[in-house]
This record gives sequence, structure tokens and C-alpha cells, in this order.
Amino acid sequence: MLYVLEHPELPLHNNPAELAARTLVQRRNISYATQILEGTQAWDTFISLVATTRKLGISFFEYIRDWISQIGNIPSLGTIFRQKSVLNPFDCSWMPQ
Repeated sequence: MLYVLEHPELPLHNNPAELAARTLVQRRNISYATQILEGTQAWDTFISLVATTRKLGISFFEYIRDWISQIGNIPSLGTIFRQKSVLNPFDCSWMPQ
């Protein structure tokens, strides 16, 4: 909890993560969950992809269509993460001393 004193660039709350988890629980409750483990894993994967593409500003439908058809217009999520992390580097407080 005191990391924020050493690293002032850290947010003071984790509301986005809490809201994403709450959305998943609400959808699971509305649909009465899944019948088998594979269905639960698929559900979790797609909900995670929806949230991730939304945060990155990418259309989920377009991303899935591009991935299935293997067109390659949209780079992989790992590539997008690396590109965005270069633009927002951690503060110098994370550098080893």
C-alpha cells in the first residue's frame, strides 16, 4: 500500500479492474453461468478480449474478424501493448539503482 510513496505515478485506486470484474460477475449471474468447464473458459476468454479491446480503442468485432480471417490488418494484442508501453514508460523511480 505504501508503494505510492516510492512510486508517485501509481494510481491511488484500482477502480477500472474492479469494474471489469463486476461486469463479468453480473453477466455470469444473468446468464446463470455455463454448463461445462470449457464453456466457462470460453466465456472468460471472450469477456477478457472484449474488455481489453475496449481499453485499447479497438473494435472487438473487427479484431475477431481480422484474427479469424487472418487478414493481418490489426496487429496482435501483444504488439499493441508493447507499442503503447513505449509511449507511457514508468517513471524513473522504477529504475534499478
